[in-house]
Amino acid sequence: MQNARHFAIIAVLVAVVTGLTYVGLNSLGLMPVEASAQSIPIDWLFDLEVKLISFFFALIMVPLTYSLIAFRRKDGDDGDGQHFEGNTRLEIVWTVIPLILVIVLGVIGGDNLRQVRIVDPQAAEIKVVAFQWGWRFEYPQGFSSNKLYLPEGKQVVLKMESQDVLHSFWVPEFRVKQDIVPGRVEDYRITPIRIGEYKVRCAELCGTSHAYMEAPVIVVSQADYDKWLTDQTAKAQLEAAASAGKPDATRGQKLYQESGCKACHSLDGAKGVGPTWKGLFGSTVELADGSSVAADEAYLTESVKAPGAKTVEGFPANAMPSFSYLTDGQVADLTEFIKTLK
Repeated sequence: MQNARHFAIIAVLVAVVTGLTYVGLNSLGLMPVEASAQSIPIDWLFDLEVKLISFFFALIMVPLTYSLIAFRRKDGDDGDGQHFEGNTRLEIVWTVIPLILVIVLGVIGGDNLRQVRIVDPQAAEIKVVAFQWGWRFEYPQGFSSNKLYLPEGKQVVLKMESQDVLHSFWVPEFRVKQDIVPGRVEDYRITPIRIGEYKVRCAELCGTSHAYMEAPVIVVSQADYDKWLTDQTAKAQLEAAASAGKPDATRGQKLYQESGCKACHSLDGAKGVGPTWKGLFGSTVELADGSSVAADEAYLTESVKAPGAKTVEGFPANAMPSFSYLTDGQVADLTEFIKTLK
């Protein structure tokens, strides 16, 4: 009778502590808002695991604490405690139940992964280029942006590439993370469900400015997304027409900021991953093979389109990725900008 009372008290306390622990963990705001269809099954599984964590925490701590209080040695009791040889049935139970639980969680996890990776054949496609230390988003309409715009309620597949080292695409509100391996195209499927502004971060240590490798992610309605695409396409066409004419240093400076040039080339004479651009144009560049070359327009164009053709002395070969996607007009704009850096 006394044992039944102890078990009843422990059972009640386990239930109470489980509930309080679960509520307490949830109140911490462990997860950001759900902003993608993929985040819903992920958060459901996470919530299930938090409930299990709360239960097992209570199942361990409550009997332990209760035993320390209810079965503590009484004053004047110097005898030995009761000797136990073990309980085979109990050992079998606490081995089999966790085994079954792990298998069940594995099955649930597998189905969770299936839901996250469902393919929509009508998904829009956007190319993502990661580089030290920034992001470039290229749209099939023929323009690129340093902001990722996505339509609400429609799956988008991001075709992701790295220009240099290993990076990782992570928007906490989307939950899903994908490493980007140089030399490979990685698919990342996401269906935004909440209009708002978020931020993509690199979740893989990729160099000195890794902490600042961020870019805005903006989810808008389908109508607003279509309008943005139209506006950006028209803007890109105007810029292309302008760059086909007279080179412009202002456009070149913008490219320097947005295309990743600033990650390696300083404007103040400081040595970076690559040579500084200050005073570069018109100077004599010493090459790794012992020869030299004049830093004229032809040299700068070649350095952008085929950076491995000539290696500057003091810098590693093939460190710079090709920027062959830039048009001749854009390269001319960059050159015009470099000319201003006396």
